[in-house]
Amino acid sequence: MPDTEQNAKKKLKKSKKDKLTLLLTPSIAFFIIGLDFWIKTYLRLNYSFQSFPLIDKLVYITVVFNSGTAFGLLQRETTLLIYFTLILISVFWFIYKKEQEKKLTFLIATGLIFGGAFSNLIDRLMLGAVVDYIDLRFWPVFNLSDSCITIGAILLIIDSLRKRS
Repeated sequence: MPDTEQNAKKKLKKSKKDKLTLLLTPSIAFFIIGLDFWIKTYLRLNYSFQSFPLIDKLVYITVVFNSGTAFGLLQRETTLLIYFTLILISVFWFIYKKEQEKKLTFLIATGLIFGGAFSNLIDRLMLGAVVDYIDLRFWPVFNLSDSCITIGAILLIIDSLRKRS
């Protein structure tokens, strides 16, 4: 009887872990999409093409509409960028599904990347451009989604390097 009880506890623990695995990535992604959409909508409706300090001489809010990619590349190539984003999301989804060991770092990283990618895709589909608003004055203006994609990619690289060592 104790053996059966132990097996039941193990199954319950595995079931909870499977639920976490299933829910963590989409939860992070939806949170990023919602938060970034709210920030972009508020700034777009109230501060389009304006700039003001958030942290004086360090971080500014500068609302711009980027019809290209990072660093202003591929300006006004919205259709191409939409298809390119859809292809990248599809490839990344394949990698996500194929990954055997979905550890916490991987789940967080993929949630950040999916959330950021979908958030910017929504902008392109709705507005024909991505709303950027974080201005460090020494770097091109970017947004929360861009930051999430970058942080997610760095986490994946770290995770990959850990697996190799």
